[in-house]
Amino acid sequence: MATKTSASHLEDTHMSVLDSPSTDATTEKRPDSPDLDQEENFDDLNYPQPWKWEKWLIGGYSQRRMLKFKKSKNMYTAINLFAGIAIMFYGYDQGVMSQVNLNPRYQKLMGIYPVTDNQRNVAAEGGIVAIYYGGTLIGALIAGSLADRCGRIKAVVFGSLWALLGAALQASAYNITWMCCARVIAGVGVGAIDCVVPVWSAEVSSHSARGTFLAIEFFMNIGGLALAYWIEYFAYLNPNQEMAWRTPLAIQIIFIFIIGIGINFFPESPRWLMKMGREPEARQVLEATREGDIEKELLGIKKVVKFELETSGANHYLSMLFPKDRYSKQLRWRVILAVWLQVMQELVGIGVVTVYAVDLFQGAGFSENFSRLLAGFNNISYMFSVVFAVITLDRYGRRSTMVWGAVAMAAALLIAGICDMYAEQTDLPNHRAYGAATAAFTFIYTALFGATWLTTPWLYPTEIFPLNVRAKGGAWSVVGWSIGNGVVTMITPFLFQAIGYGTLLLLFGLNIFVIPFVILFYPETAGRSLEQMDTFFEHAGHANVFKASRNIRAQGVEDWRWTKKMKDSDMADIESGRRKSTVRTPQEEQRDALQNWKKRPLYTFRRKASNAGLM
Repeated sequence: MATKTSASHLEDTHMSVLDSPSTDATTEKRPDSPDLDQEENFDDLNYPQPWKWEKWLIGGYSQRRMLKFKKSKNMYTAINLFAGIAIMFYGYDQGVMSQVNLNPRYQKLMGIYPVTDNQRNVAAEGGIVAIYYGGTLIGALIAGSLADRCGRIKAVVFGSLWALLGAALQASAYNITWMCCARVIAGVGVGAIDCVVPVWSAEVSSHSARGTFLAIEFFMNIGGLALAYWIEYFAYLNPNQEMAWRTPLAIQIIFIFIIGIGINFFPESPRWLMKMGREPEARQVLEATREGDIEKELLGIKKVVKFELETSGANHYLSMLFPKDRYSKQLRWRVILAVWLQVMQELVGIGVVTVYAVDLFQGAGFSENFSRLLAGFNNISYMFSVVFAVITLDRYGRRSTMVWGAVAMAAALLIAGICDMYAEQTDLPNHRAYGAATAAFTFIYTALFGATWLTTPWLYPTEIFPLNVRAKGGAWSVVGWSIGNGVVTMITPFLFQAIGYGTLLLLFGLNIFVIPFVILFYPETAGRSLEQMDTFFEHAGHANVFKASRNIRAQGVEDWRWTKKMKDSDMADIESGRRKSTVRTPQEEQRDALQNWKKRPLYTFRRKASNAGLM
C-alpha cells in the first residue's frame, strides 16, 4: 500500500507566499488572504492563551535543549534526516504485517488457522490488518488539533507514546482481541506522527533543495517497507516460529524511541511560536535554520499568523465539513479533493500488491519460499522507482503524472491478470512462462506506481490548503488514506480466494475508473503558489476544472489554464502583461480543416490531450 512521506516540507508553502510569483495584476486581492505588500500593525494581535491541558503532555520545545550547528545548512540536513527516520518508521509499521499474517503459529494464536477456504478466518485476517487504519484516522484527527493547541513537538511525543504502547502490545499479543486492540492503539500513534511530522518539517526547514529531499524521503519511506519485509523474511527462517513473528513487531520500539526522544532536541515550528506570541523564540529558530537575512520571512510569518487569527473560526474540523461562509465552503472543496485523492491512491491497487504479494506470486504458480523472495525484491524495485518521481512531478505536472501513470498501471495489470489466468491452469505445458510474465508485470506495475501515484496524493494537499488550516488539512489527507487502506486491506483476502486472477483484472478496471476524476476535478498545481491556488478556489465557481477555467478567464484573470502546468515562460508572459489569446486564430482553424482525414483522429486526440494538460 502507499506509504506517506513528509512531502509537504518540500512544498514549503510559507516560503512560497514570499518567494513564488503571485497572481497577475488584474486579479483583485482577496479580502481574506494576507497581503504581503501592505504595511500592517501587529501590536494589537490577540494571541491565544496556552491550552490549559498542555502541561499534562510531556516533551516540547526548549531553547536550551535545541541542537545547535555552526551552519544552518547542517541544521536543515539534520531536520530532514530525522524526518526521514520518522518516515521510514511509518513505512516499516505499515509493511510489518505482510508476513506476520502467513506465520502458522501466529494464525493459531489468533484463532484464524487455517485461512484457506474458511470465510470466517479470511474475514478475521483482513480485519486484523484493516482495523489499524481506524486508529490512524483517529490519531490524525487528534494530532491535527493538538499540533495547533500545544505545538508540533508535543503532538509528535503524544503520538510516540501511543505507538510505543501499541508496539509493545502487538509483540506480546496472545489472542485476536488483544491484537486488534494493540493495532488500534498503534494506529492512533502512527496516525498522529504521520500527520504532524510533515507539517513540522515543512515549517522548520528552508525551502531550498526540494527535489532532492523529495527523492530522499520517499526513498526512506519505501525503504522502511522493504526493511520490514526482509527482517520478517530472515525471521521466517528461524525454527522458533513464535519469535519469527514477534521480533519484527518488537523492532518498531527502536524507531519509536528515536522519534519520541529525538524530536525534543529540534526546533519548534516558527509559525506556531509566532502564533502563540513567542516572537523571540521564533526569531531564534529562523536564525538557526536559515542563511542570510530572516526579516522578510519573519514579516511574512507575522502576516500569515494575523490572517490565521482573524479566520480562526474556519480552523475547525466541523467548519471545514459544514461551512457557514464562502471561505469555509472553499475549504470543504479542498478537503474533498484531498480525501478522495487518497482513496483513489488505494483503489489503484498498491495495497494488494505490497501486503499480499506472497499470495499473488503463489497464485501465479511459484513456491512459498520463492514467492517470499519475489515479494522482497519487488519492494526493493519499488524503493528505487521513487527516484523517478522527482522527474515526473517537476517535468510533467501533477495531473499528467497521475493520468498517464494510471494508464500505464492499468496496462500492466491487464497483462498480468491475463497471464495469471493461464498460469493457474497447471495442465498447460507453458503455464510456468505465464507465471513468470505475471511476476514481471507485477514488478512493472509496482515501479510505475512508485514513479507516479506514490508521491502526488501526499504532495497535492500541501499545495491546495492555506497555511491557516495546514495541520488540519494534513489530518484530512491521512483520513482519506486511512479509509482507502482500511477498505482495500479488508476485502483483499476475499478477492484472492474468490476470484484469483480476477483480482488483477478488477484493479485494471479501477485504474481506468480513477482517470476521469483526475482529468475533470483536479486543477494543476505545479508551478503555482498558494496565492494562485487561492485565486482558483475564489473564482472557479465550478468543480469541473474545464468549466472553472472558463469562469476564471471570464473574470479577467490571466492565469486561467488550470488544466496545464504553469511554466516559467507562462508566468513571464503574465507578469509582462502579454495576455494569452482565448480564441483560436483563423490560421489554427484553417490548419485543422486541411488535416487529412486519416491523420485527423490522432491530431484531434493530441490537441484535446494538450488542452487537458496531458501532453
